[in-house]
Amino acid sequence: MKKNKITVFVFGNPDEKNDSLPLQMIPEFKKKFPEIDFVARDPNEECDIPEEFIVIDTAEGIDKVTVFDDIDKFAPSPRVTMHDFDVFANLQYLKKLGKLRKIKIIGVPPMIDLNIALEEVSAAFASLTF
Repeated sequence: MKKNKITVFVFGNPDEKNDSLPLQMIPEFKKKFPEIDFVARDPNEECDIPEEFIVIDTAEGIDKVTVFDDIDKFAPSPRVTMHDFDVFANLQYLKKLGKLRKIKIIGVPPMIDLNIALEEVSAAFASLTF
């Protein structure tokens, strides 16, 4: 029986230097991991959440690529207006609705070198288990 292709959702903002690195990595990952489907997505855009939800996103407060499997390990950002509704708030909402079952977030430091990020995220893929 053929296993379904894994989808990795990549979040980021191409217009913000501190939040664009995950998106910059997609072309290289598509070449390096053809068995994985990398999808750039707005984190607040509605989509079907797979049983095994894998995300690459910028994470503040870390100095190396880190894999998280629990959204409760994140501190919420200040939310004053709807503009401040972020990935974390959306993931909390999905969890509350019971739509978020298993999650792996590969956090990328905002100012890490692209080549180092590529190496560290590649190593993180090898460690992923569900």
